[in-house]
Amino acid sequence: MAASSILKISLTISPLCFLCFFACICNGHYSEFYRKAYSQGDELYVLANSITSISTQLPFSYYSLPYCKPCSGIRKRAQNLGELLMGNQIVNSPYRFRMNINESLYLCTSNPLTEEDVELLKQRTNDLYQVHMILDKLPVARFAKYDGINIRWTGFPVGYSSVGSSQYYIINHLKFKVLIHEYHKSPLQIIGTGEEGMGVIKETGMASGYEIVGFEVIPCSVQRDPKAMSELKMYDRIAPVNCKLNMAQVVQEQVSVTYTFEVEFVESNMQWSSRWDAYLKMEGSRIHWFSICSSLLVILFLGGIVFNIFFNQMTRDFTMYEGVDIEPQAQTKEEIPGWKLVIGDVFREPNCGKLLCVMVGDGVQIAGTAAVVIVFAALGFMSPAYLGILLTGMIVLYLFLGIIAGYVGVRLWRTIKGTSEGWRSLSWSVAFPLTLLGGYLGTLAEAIKFPVRTNHVPREIPARKYTPWLLVLSAGTLPFGTLFLELFVILSSIWLGRFYYVFGFLLLVLLLFLIVCAEVSVILTYKHLCAEDWRWWWNAFFASGSVGLYVFLFSISYLIYDLKGLNGPVSATLYLGYSLLVAFVIMLATGTIGFLTSFYFVYNLFSSIKS
Repeated sequence: MAASSILKISLTISPLCFLCFFACICNGHYSEFYRKAYSQGDELYVLANSITSISTQLPFSYYSLPYCKPCSGIRKRAQNLGELLMGNQIVNSPYRFRMNINESLYLCTSNPLTEEDVELLKQRTNDLYQVHMILDKLPVARFAKYDGINIRWTGFPVGYSSVGSSQYYIINHLKFKVLIHEYHKSPLQIIGTGEEGMGVIKETGMASGYEIVGFEVIPCSVQRDPKAMSELKMYDRIAPVNCKLNMAQVVQEQVSVTYTFEVEFVESNMQWSSRWDAYLKMEGSRIHWFSICSSLLVILFLGGIVFNIFFNQMTRDFTMYEGVDIEPQAQTKEEIPGWKLVIGDVFREPNCGKLLCVMVGDGVQIAGTAAVVIVFAALGFMSPAYLGILLTGMIVLYLFLGIIAGYVGVRLWRTIKGTSEGWRSLSWSVAFPLTLLGGYLGTLAEAIKFPVRTNHVPREIPARKYTPWLLVLSAGTLPFGTLFLELFVILSSIWLGRFYYVFGFLLLVLLLFLIVCAEVSVILTYKHLCAEDWRWWWNAFFASGSVGLYVFLFSISYLIYDLKGLNGPVSATLYLGYSLLVAFVIMLATGTIGFLTSFYFVYNLFSSIKS
């Protein structure tokens, strides 16, 4: 007995140790597919992205503000689907550098600000809008100190206002620092054979030059004489300036704003493959990882105990049931396990069966998309250098998995109904016509035959002391316990503009989360059957799917306590709308996992008993 227990514990802990190790090595360290080396004096052009705010969550174009425009005109960069859906509008900017040449240059002087310009700048400043720029796929970053801790931010503010005054100041001078790493050519020798023997026939390799490994900025507000500066042309040299608060450029009507910048190139020992480490590194990450691992281990341990108790109880039920068959007079009716009494009703068609099949099919599609994308992200195939690639991959994969959604939904419908009639109405969804193709394949597959026959007259369900739905809704708390900490980090990454990189831990959380969902759904299904309640279909779905309700409630709590700076009903409605959509998607995915596990359990349970 002791040896058996040790074996069970070893089989439980070994996969967990492997997953923890996998999560640690898949810490979201990305590599880009193409690296580029620049020669001395090569021109570098900075791109401008949309200006964003954590207060409004509404992005606007860079040139919606009175900024300098390039001499060649404004050109939008080609973007993928994910970038467009994220609200990114990447355009060229007038900021031009020359590799490894430190310069202080003049850009332009704007026209006198109108009343609309002043109001717009003040509004964007009050809403904490940040300007985002990109150089060689690296977003510009700035440092700030808070309680002695260096905090890295992406982007820089549109402007600022002085405390106790109605004056507003615009950021019109940028001090860029570009970190570069000198790359030396390592020739690759191609060896061939000839009449005279082996020898080097070709040398190839990447050209020597400088690689960009960092992009930082110090934003300043500098007041200049517009008349004197207007005589200069774009990219004329000017004297460097110090950022002083008493020299700030005031935002007011009929005042022209002069835009200038400085660029300094600094050689760094940082390797090109590590240039994203500074962006992906978070303060207190060790505590963050320890909290995740601790909560996961506790939840998995509790889930193992519950499942172990459940397994022992099932063994006793089978023993009792076998005893009833062998010696009927030796057992009373009260000793017969409740789930055996519903043998003629357990596979009776549920209410709204077609809706259940549609939801299960969509859940398989969503869960499959999430699993594949997270695995690829954990393995480092989705680099943050390529904005929107994660969202694009999710959309494309979701559409292709419509085939599986149609197949699962139609085959489940055939299993429940016993016929393929009406299968086309199940196949209409976002991924049409792929779901129609999957549905057609589902009609060709053999329907699952139930192991027991269903009675013509439904069995009466005994009265319960409590409402079954109360137990179903409370069942979602255990799966939510495995998710809430990671959910907080994900929400902060989405709504506070931070990078999310711990896809290895997210994969671990996802696996344990799905295990707990399956356990909870099976246990609750068994309890319902023991209470002689044969209506287990929807209960099994919502036992694990109820976690979506707790996700939505947590999102509301996050809005109240962590997004206090969110301004206006439009931003709040946008946030709540997205949160409700995400909660519904999670409900479909987790409900499907719980339902399919319970279906497998019930099918095998009644297949293994004597009819």
